Amino acid sequence: MLAFRRQVAEKISIVVPCYNEEAVLPMLFARLHAVAPTWGTDYEIICVDDGSRDLTWQKLQAQCQQDPHWRAFSFARNFGHQTAVSAGLHFASGDAVVVIDADLQDPPEQVASLLAKWRAGFEVVFATRKQRQDPFVKRVLAWGFYRLLQKMTPLPMARDAGDFCLLDKRVVAVINALPERSRYLRGLRTWCGFRQASVEFDRAERAAGVPQYTFKKSFKLAMDGLFSFSAVPLRLATYLGLWVSGFAFLGVVFTLAQKLFAAKFARIGLEPGAGFPTIVISVLFLGGVQLICLGILGEYIGRIYDEVKGRPLWIIRDRAGLTPPPPPPG
Repeated sequence: MLAFRRQVAEKISIVVPCYNEEAVLPMLFARLHAVAPTWGTDYEIICVDDGSRDLTWQKLQAQCQQDPHWRAFSFARNFGHQTAVSAGLHFASGDAVVVIDADLQDPPEQVASLLAKWRAGFEVVFATRKQRQDPFVKRVLAWGFYRLLQKMTPLPMARDAGDFCLLDKRVVAVINALPERSRYLRGLRTWCGFRQASVEFDRAERAAGVPQYTFKKSFKLAMDGLFSFSAVPLRLATYLGLWVSGFAFLGVVFTLAQKLFAAKFARIGLEPGAGFPTIVISVLFLGGVQLICLGILGEYIGRIYDEVKGRPLWIIRDRAGLTPPPPPPG
């Protein structure tokens, strides 16, 4: 049992990545304003506009002018959800940082539960989804991905836990110091270690607007999670090559036996054929295996290439309620 660590926190930061969220922002403002007094501490809310093409930035600017607890900055273009969260962590100054999506599928009312775990002594508190109001196919794919990732990585990856979480400032400092570019924050917070706990909640439907996380983006995030925290795909390519070679060797033995004992094989209906279909199938099969292995290698090499270029993770176009920003990691 962990000891009760603090009675009242000094300050917490709420990081909210936003991309084309003008329809849902008024509800987000209202719900966070309603629950903030229950936190019992000073707070700041940092919104990251990830290059939105609608009125998201204008609404964030207006909110920052109305409420001094709100800060915001806007990217020069769309850099992606994980980069937006990373930038928010880079600017956060609280003793604890809560990451929450703008679409209100992660309920702001649940922040108090995360804070209670943090005040009990846990440095990482992630919210685990009991139920999620998503299409059936997406639920099945998400269920399978989390369990596959858990099997393929040496880390104790949490099942059914998204980006909705609380991180102690010590954990935030470690994540901010990590130089990698293909960031999968659900894995990074697990990799950091520290004392971790979970809080269950029911994930609601999107409050307004249209989903911004398309299947393509979800697939890319899944690949980042797999290739950033596991070398198993490389080993699978090796095992696949060994299996194919083994079957090919057995095929050679079988073909040689057919030629040597043609009469016996003919009596059981396995007389030697012309061989053309077998050759075509073998070539196509081996070609497919080689392309799969090259694709796996390409995923790792592409990430290495992206890392060595050393470009900044994000570029800020404008800001509201923030002092001049610290330079982003390169």
